[in-house]
Amino acid sequence: QVQLVESGGGLAQPGESLRLSCVASGFKFNYYPMSWARQAPGKGLEWMAGINMDGTRTSYSESVKGRFTISRDNAKNTLYLQMNSLKPEDTALYYCNRDGFRGPPFTARGQGIQVTVSS
Repeated sequence: QVQLVESGGGLAQPGESLRLSCVASGFKFNYYPMSWARQAPGKGLEWMAGINMDGTRTSYSESVKGRFTISRDNAKNTLYLQMNSLKPEDTALYYCNRDGFRGPPFTARGQGIQVTVSS
């Protein structure tokens, strides 16, 4: 079955960096665009970044553009999100998604991983 498993979250101080990874299985990874979304406490799901099938094109929301970088390694069936210059408002549960190059809908989603930015 389709599985998306995120890792790399945790606690960071403002201004620090984290890198999230998402290992995909159960489908042909290189056949699909992929994306990241997040949900902050008490808020709705926010799409953040998308990448096309071969990794040559990316798209970002205004809230993360210039700070976050989405990438993929199709040989490893892995999606990444490099997060730099983290802010307290980046605190959220982060989800890896199949599809969603420029936003929802998503056809599969991981279980989510917590990122907390606090001094």
